[in-house]
Amino acid sequence: MDAIRIPAPAELDALEDEHFRQVVRAFLHENYPDDLRNPPKRLHWDENRPWYMKLAERGWLCPGWPKEHGGLGLSPAKQIILTEEYERYGVARTNDHGIVMLGPLVIKYGTEEQKGRFLPKILTGEHIWCQGYSEPNAGSDLAALRTEAVLDGDEYVVNGQKIWTTLATDANWIFLLVRTDKQAKKQEGISFLLVDMKTPGITVRPIINLEMHDEFCEVFFDNVRVPKENLVGQLNKGWDMAKALLGFERIFLGSPRQSGYALSRLKILAERMGVWEDAEFQDRYARLRLEFEDLKALYGTFVEKLKRGESLGADVSMLKILQTELFQAITDTMLEIAGENAGLLEPMEGNRDLNIGGLFIQARPATIYGGSNEIQRNILAKNVLGLPG
Repeated sequence: MDAIRIPAPAELDALEDEHFRQVVRAFLHENYPDDLRNPPKRLHWDENRPWYMKLAERGWLCPGWPKEHGGLGLSPAKQIILTEEYERYGVARTNDHGIVMLGPLVIKYGTEEQKGRFLPKILTGEHIWCQGYSEPNAGSDLAALRTEAVLDGDEYVVNGQKIWTTLATDANWIFLLVRTDKQAKKQEGISFLLVDMKTPGITVRPIINLEMHDEFCEVFFDNVRVPKENLVGQLNKGWDMAKALLGFERIFLGSPRQSGYALSRLKILAERMGVWEDAEFQDRYARLRLEFEDLKALYGTFVEKLKRGESLGADVSMLKILQTELFQAITDTMLEIAGENAGLLEPMEGNRDLNIGGLFIQARPATIYGGSNEIQRNILAKNVLGLPG
């Protein structure tokens, strides 16, 4: 790659989009470790900490945060370009709940004291966050959560359980949705609370998944005392804040990255297994490729909306449905042609990128996390098609 000057962080948003894309590629080429490209599993903090700290040192850690809070202040368009280039290069996802979710929320809803207390420690890696939303019997129906916080003097006393908490074993802070008014309707009486994971009464238990990985955890709260100044936003108004975070997340869940990567692996696998020239396989591959091109085109329409500064509507749920179900269909095909390799949880010998069993298992929960596809279809039916509830 020809040498490209990497401008100072404050200069990046002023670049033309194509120049910015080239700068991102040069930055990754110079700084990202080759051995961490396209990792077969979600990395833990001890594995991705050097990359996190490299981003922090160079001022690239928080692309969407305003410059006055230590971010790059990138426009939505440039954030999309950055994400696309990270995906193209195979950059591993960091422990990013503090960057992507909590930081923007504190900037928008937090007090000045909270901004000064929490934002700098995300930038330095002192605070690694996890997200306490889902509960047993309150996953897709998040508003049915039962973990409660009762005010006792200057502290909230928290009792309950969260589940599917990503990388909770790595985190030292958790942001929680808690019920603070049990008499209110489901979507009301919910508040947003920040909790130090070292507080007495918190127990974290890893959940080992089918891939023998411990990405998810369950977290128990037994009379956990939290200072009331750790409440973000207004009391009993946490649901609106949570919805804002989930809505912003959906375009990224609908990114073609997973399906595109799986489709490229399918071609390599088919060549290796000797079925690439088979007419029946070619027909199936062509259908998957056409669905992938449809997904990319739809994704592009939503990206263009962001570039124009427009808000995303309920129709963005289509992206999540199409992407995750295509990802599953591609990995189903991989499993069918892989023969005895289909049962392996490690990459095939001779090609570390051909992790057939791992990709298949990773595709299973894709239709569940971030709001199950059944819930996404309900959103489309009610808010786009106008069908009765």
